[in-house]
Amino acid sequence: MLDFELKAQYDLVDLEKLVALLRSENGCPWDRIQTHESIRRNFIEEAYEVAEAIDQKDPEHLKEELGDVLLQVMFHSRIEEEAGNFNINDVADAICKKLVYRHPHIFEGTKVIDTNEVLENWEELKRLERNQETIGSGMDHVAGSLPALWRAEKIQSKAAKAGFDWDDITAALSKLSEELEELKTAVLNDSNKEEELGDLLFAAVNVARYISCDPEIALNASSDKFIFRFKHLERRAHELGRELTEMSLPEMDKLYDEAKKL
Repeated sequence: MLDFELKAQYDLVDLEKLVALLRSENGCPWDRIQTHESIRRNFIEEAYEVAEAIDQKDPEHLKEELGDVLLQVMFHSRIEEEAGNFNINDVADAICKKLVYRHPHIFEGTKVIDTNEVLENWEELKRLERNQETIGSGMDHVAGSLPALWRAEKIQSKAAKAGFDWDDITAALSKLSEELEELKTAVLNDSNKEEELGDLLFAAVNVARYISCDPEIALNASSDKFIFRFKHLERRAHELGRELTEMSLPEMDKLYDEAKKL
C-alpha cells in the first residue's frame, strides 16, 4: 500500500511526500539512484525552459516549467535529507533569513532613496556575508557555471564599481576593434586563436554593457534571425529545384539576402 493519497488538487506538502516516496525502496528505480551530479544538468535545463516560457508570455507553460524547477529543488533537498544534512524546511529557513538580512530598509528601518541604493546595499551585504575583502575575491564568487557571456558581464560590472572601466562607449568600441585585429593576426599566425577569440568576445560584452543590452538575449536573437533566413534559403532552393550541396556560396548568399528584406 503506497503511503500517498491521490487527490484532485495537491500542494507543496504533497510534493515533498511524493518525492520522498519516489526515492524510497518502494518507489521508482530511476529516481532512487539519482545523485546531485547525475541530475545537475536537469536543473540547468529546467531553468532555461522557465526562461523560454517567460519569453513566450505563456502563463500555463510558465506554471508547468516552474513546477519542473520546484521538483529539482525538492529532489536535491531530499537527497541531502537522506544524508542527514538538511531538508527542504532548512532551505526555506536559510533563504528567509537571507532575505530579511538583505532588506534592512524593510526590517531595520534603514533609509534608502531608490532602487539603485537598494541594489548597492544588497551587494554590500552579500560581500560582507562572504567575507569578500576585495573586488577580485567578489569576482571569484561569480559562478563559473554561468553562461560565459553573463559571467563576463557580471565580472566587468564588479570591476566597473571599482572604477576600472572605460570613460565612454567610444573607448569600448575601440577596444573591440583592437581585439578583432589581434584575432586576425592570431589566425594568420596560427597561434593563440582561442585566447584572442575569447578577448574579442569579452570586449563585445563590454560594449553590450554600455548600450544596456543583455549579450545572451542579443546573441539568441541573432541565432533566431539566422534560422529564419536559412529556412528561407532552403525553401527557395527547393522551389528552384536545387540542392544546397550543389549550389555555390554566391548562389546561396543571393537567396539568403532575399530573407533580409522580409
